[in-house]
Order: sequence, then structure tokens, then C-alpha cells
Amino acid sequence: QVQLVESGGGLVQDGGSLRLSCAASGRTFSSYAMAWFRQAPGKEREFVAAITPTGRSISYADSVKGRFTTFRDNVKNTVYLQMNSLKPEDTAIYYCAARQGGTYYLVTEEYDYWGQGTQVSVSS
Repeated sequence: QVQLVESGGGLVQDGGSLRLSCAASGRTFSSYAMAWFRQAPGKEREFVAAITPTGRSISYADSVKGRFTTFRDNVKNTVYLQMNSLKPEDTAIYYCAARQGGTYYLVTEEYDYWGQGTQVSVSS
């Protein structure tokens, strides 16, 4: 079992930056692949980024590639999402998710644990 708590959301202007954090409980964080998803009002939850347990392999959605960066600190049991050049269309609730094992997936069904989400709002 792992519990996830996101933080770092807020309101920023178009072009601004935010860094989200997702802190995980438990001593086996380094064995979990982690991912970020987001859900805008009236839309399905969509993939944003994912990272393997070692951090050596990372994937991004095309919509955020070049603007967002995910990385993890396995000593601090935390995964991060650095978001730069934010756009109004990035407005959503952002969730982190975890699955045990060395492979990440880009779909929600593959993840066993979810955080409560953090709101990111980008004004134009």
C-alpha cells in the first residue's frame, strides 16, 4: 500500500510556472512507477507524464512535451512535475498515480494508487 499526497497547485498567469509535488508514504517508493494525469471540467482524465522507478525512462504527452518535466527523489519519496510556459488549456486538477513494477503505462487503468489531486488554474 502507498498513500499519495499532491501539493503545489495554484493560480498562475499565462506563461507562468508551477512545481507540483507528490509525496508517497511507505518504504518501497523506489519500486513504483509514477505518473501524472490531469482532468479538466467536463473532460476525461488524461495522461501527462510518467517515470520509471529509477527515473531513467520518462514519457510525456505531446501537449506538454518541452514545457513540463517530471523527476523523482527516491530518498524523499517524492515525485515532481515542473510546469513551465503554462497555458490556459493546462487548467485542470492534477493527480499523481503509482503502480508497483518497473514499467509505466499511459492509461489510468494500470495505476493502483492515486492522490487526491491538486488544482492548477492558468489565467489568460
